[in-house]
Amino acid sequence: MARLKGVDPVHHLVILGGGYGGLRVIQRLLADKEIQDFKITLVEREAYHSLKTEFYALAAGTVADRHLRISFPEDDRLEHVCDTVTNIRLEDRTVELKSGETLTYDDLLIGLGCEDKYHGVPGAQEKTLSIQSMRRARKTNQIIQNVPHGGKVAIIGGGLSGVETASELRESREDLDIRLYDRGENILSMFPPKLYNYVTDWFHKNNVTLINRANITKVEWNILYNHGEAEELDAIIWTAGVQPNKLVRDLTAKHDLVTDRMGRVETTKYHHIPGFEDAFIVGDCAASEHAPSAQLAEAQGDNIAILLSKKWRNLPYPETLPKMKLKGVLGSLGKKHGFGLMGERKLVGRVPRVLKSGVLWMYKHHSGS
Repeated sequence: MARLKGVDPVHHLVILGGGYGGLRVIQRLLADKEIQDFKITLVEREAYHSLKTEFYALAAGTVADRHLRISFPEDDRLEHVCDTVTNIRLEDRTVELKSGETLTYDDLLIGLGCEDKYHGVPGAQEKTLSIQSMRRARKTNQIIQNVPHGGKVAIIGGGLSGVETASELRESREDLDIRLYDRGENILSMFPPKLYNYVTDWFHKNNVTLINRANITKVEWNILYNHGEAEELDAIIWTAGVQPNKLVRDLTAKHDLVTDRMGRVETTKYHHIPGFEDAFIVGDCAASEHAPSAQLAEAQGDNIAILLSKKWRNLPYPETLPKMKLKGVLGSLGKKHGFGLMGERKLVGRVPRVLKSGVLWMYKHHSGS
């Protein structure tokens, strides 16, 4: 049973995952003066909220992990359970944990994030490095720092994560032969030409080799097969796509849930899992017209906090929720250069890098770090 102290509150919310969406819901509910008599149980195996958007820098060795941690709020209404979720039973409103404990809930928020997607490439899951969690990014850094002088490092995937990892690694290890593989005609294909051309030029000037139209067919230890041809490397980092957490994929199969092309669950307009009005889903697990991002998870979290506040006060849900206004995307090229898309405005050079640093500073301090 849930570890609630004293008299059980009227409303018990269990939050799975202390990421951007889960933390935003916690912050909003604890600050809401209109609601009382509730308890939040946060299940998160780490003792802190992690700045996942910056894990590429941890992997490259330019940022220490202590700078990417934010403490969860301290409040009598919030209990943090350091554990791992093993099973979610929507039908009887229970969550099973690795420790053997079972939590019951009145409302559930699933914010378990995403995992690497390996597209069925043999050996990719077992024999590549990752930046998808702080633990895995830390391990990636340990291996990268042991690559000998002049060693070859491959980064698979030319999206935002791959580009930021490659550029940060270039800044960390000028001696390495860094190779960025992408299956498209150009990197950052989701961005306008002005941006991906700028980034391409930056890589050329900084001796990062771009391998476009790549087709990774197999991975062995320190061997990458591109179009079937073996290439020996000292390290291989995988950034070629993500998918929802396996627990969410299991729920999708069990309840025959509809998903988008990324495997994210199609929710009701109130962010519920269809058929389960006591179960919300947020962030990388929830379908959206927008690409996965911290901003999106926070915007969804704002809406879910509004809905829970209404529900716990026995008020009807609003007919429409506030429109989620995303400010844009900012990417890094090391510590001095960057690129960004703010609405229709395309930014390159030092300005977007300064903006990104400012956004990160504001987030850390606003969240109490």
